[in-house]
Amino acid sequence: MKFKDSFHPYAGITIIFWSLAFVLTRLLLQYFSAFPLGFLRYVVASIALMVIALTAKIAPPNKVDLKWFLLSGFFGFFLYMITFNKGIASVTAATSSVIIATAPVITALLAGLFYKEKLSAIQWTATAVEFSGVVLLSLMNSIFSLNSGLLWLLLAALSLGIYNLLQRKLTKTYSGLQTATYSIFAGTLMLAIFLPAAVSEVRAVPPVQLLYIATLGIFSSAIAYVTWAQALKKAERTSSVSNYMFITPFLTTLLGFVLTNEKPDGSTIAGSAVILLGVLIFNFGDRLAGKVFGRKNAV
Repeated sequence: MKFKDSFHPYAGITIIFWSLAFVLTRLLLQYFSAFPLGFLRYVVASIALMVIALTAKIAPPNKVDLKWFLLSGFFGFFLYMITFNKGIASVTAATSSVIIATAPVITALLAGLFYKEKLSAIQWTATAVEFSGVVLLSLMNSIFSLNSGLLWLLLAALSLGIYNLLQRKLTKTYSGLQTATYSIFAGTLMLAIFLPAAVSEVRAVPPVQLLYIATLGIFSSAIAYVTWAQALKKAERTSSVSNYMFITPFLTTLLGFVLTNEKPDGSTIAGSAVILLGVLIFNFGDRLAGKVFGRKNAV
């Protein structure tokens, strides 16, 4: 596969910006309540994407596909933002990233059910390795918290899995920019019910918090979801892209250290190494096994 045709760079960019979102959301929730924050994040994203859409002169969606964009907006932004922000308000950033890391498994199961996509035995093994690394990273740090926030985050993970499938469907017809833009527009319109509360809260926050919201909206939303949609468009299987989400706990911990001075320790290194090993096995394990099997046959 040529680099320009690869989904890996697009998925990698998304995961970096989504990992940043965990840290920034925790910081912002000191000043905002969960629902207005979700609305403000996607207002910024919608404005950024509107500028890009007008500049690029992208075509509007077909009427027959409007329902799919509405569903994508509902699951990917309205329901996900509400459940994610509600969950992360009562658990640590690392714990929330562990729960959201179940989304690739949910996505793989849903893709197998609806799209008949199958993972090989090696890829299922790699998925188990990755998730064990996520759990190792959190449990060894004694930062895994059990409360009602977990239920909100599990619902968020399910919502994200459904969103991934809807994006997969839409990118068969539309570009990544079109798919993400119209989905975010739909989700933002739904989140507009929190406009009055958002206006009230935004008046009382320090200026730096507005900068965090702008970062969330432009980088962790507008850019991240466009590159995610483009990755899904280029990949042969939905799960190949969603598997990248296992890297978020490692990057979240790393960014937490950089931005909030939360120092990583031995368990972070151990858990991260296991996660990265799993990612390598998932993406290259079948290819390596095929070469080894071929050589054995040759002998």
